[in-house]
Parts: sequence; structure tokens; C-alpha cells
Amino acid sequence: MNTVERIRHISVRDLAVLGLQDMAYVKPVTLEDRTGFAIHAADGSSLAVAATRELAFATVRQNGLEPVSVH
Repeated sequence: MNTVERIRHISVRDLAVLGLQDMAYVKPVTLEDRTGFAIHAADGSSLAVAATRELAFATVRQNGLEPVSVH
């Protein structure tokens, strides 16, 4: 089976998790009356908090992941 045929037969579950290991989610949070940006793994586990959105995105990229905003 070639690559195109395998893609056509991908399961719904496999499609849902495709690429998740390559992403981290960034969302605004308030901690001790200060705004920060929480970084979460695709499975929802907390990884870090950064002072700015730009710093959060840079941190994610430095670790080989693609940042995705969550509102």
C-alpha cells in the first residue's frame, strides 16, 4: 500500500491525534493579579507560564513545537 492509499484509509482516531505531538497550546491566564500566558502540551498538561505571548511562542518554538493560540 503506498502513502496515498494509507492516508485514504486513516482511522478517525488516528486523524484526530495526527500532529498533536508537534503542538503546544498557549492561552492567557491571570496569576496573582498579573496576566501571563500558560503553555500546555496537546494532552492538556501544563508545561510553563511566560510573561508575554511572544515569549510563550518563542519558548514553544525553541523546544521544537508549533504554538497554537487558545482563546
